[in-house]
Amino acid sequence: MRTITLFLMALLVSNMSSQLVAQERYQERIEELKTLKEKITQQEKEALKREVEDINDRLDEGLISLEEAKVLKESAAQKRAMNIEDRIAIVDNQIALLDRNKGEVLKENSELSIVSDGVGFSINVDGEPWHVFERRQPRYDRRTYSDFVVAVGLNNAIIEGQSLEDSPYKIGGSRFFELGWNWRTRVFQNSNFMRFHYGISLQFNGLKPKDNQYFVVTNGETSLQEFDFDLRKSKFRMDNLVFPVHFEFGPSRVSETEDRIRYSIHRKFRLGIGGYGGFNLGTRQKLKYTRDGDNVKDKLKRGYNTSDFVYGLSGYIGVGGVQLYAKYDLSPIFKDAAIEQHNISLGLRFDL
Repeated sequence: MRTITLFLMALLVSNMSSQLVAQERYQERIEELKTLKEKITQQEKEALKREVEDINDRLDEGLISLEEAKVLKESAAQKRAMNIEDRIAIVDNQIALLDRNKGEVLKENSELSIVSDGVGFSINVDGEPWHVFERRQPRYDRRTYSDFVVAVGLNNAIIEGQSLEDSPYKIGGSRFFELGWNWRTRVFQNSNFMRFHYGISLQFNGLKPKDNQYFVVTNGETSLQEFDFDLRKSKFRMDNLVFPVHFEFGPSRVSETEDRIRYSIHRKFRLGIGGYGGFNLGTRQKLKYTRDGDNVKDKLKRGYNTSDFVYGLSGYIGVGGVQLYAKYDLSPIFKDAAIEQHNISLGLRFDL
């Protein structure tokens, strides 16, 4: 009998202890939610501050008028005020639910959560939070940016012993096209005057021979020869995969707040000097002519004895995202040629 009494007393003490622990957890949860309300207001105010700074930057750059800036700021302030009201209402409802049920409520499927560097939603999976959405605070100092790069312009060749005026390729008809992805990293800690520019690009260099000529490979050597029929079009194209590297110089505009610093080169002078190296992916020749009254189109994809490894010098100069761009292949167009030819290009480059 005494054993049973002791067991019941132990069970009662254990139950009371569990209730006290649950009560403490529920009170801790309420305190966390009250702290969350303060963080919500702080986060929305910081977000509004960043939006106003961006609007001021656009106003300084002349992208928007003073009246448009005023309207945008009022709209941003109204949005953030509504965000604070709605988010705090959610937290107040959570507090009321916990208080009404003394912490004994059904598990929530989702909740607004505060993480160390942002705001997000999480879903409880087997008691563990799984983040569905998380908006992180911006990094204080962003040193690397990336751009999609497009370049287009005229193409030709520098031939040993000849001037560009005597080139066997059409000046206006020979063109190049380049597209790629580049990264731009600030070299020095507290100055953005020098940047390291690097990436990967596809280059398409085209040559259009004059005087009814086309390329022929004879005994391992590529040369121009006259075609047997009247050519309406003769085009030679080399496709290269290259890795450009440039050192870029130029001023920038500094924007600094308590939580971030940014260096902008929008509408600023830029000068890049460097080079590239890569591989030839393929060479092809397209011929259009008339034979026996029929229009004929030949597409010939061969090696044409072009250099497998390509490398050269390149540079650009301009303002903002538009620059004058030039490149010159130090590697010859054709291997083991009696007279060396080097591809040269001049055009416009766009950082998008």
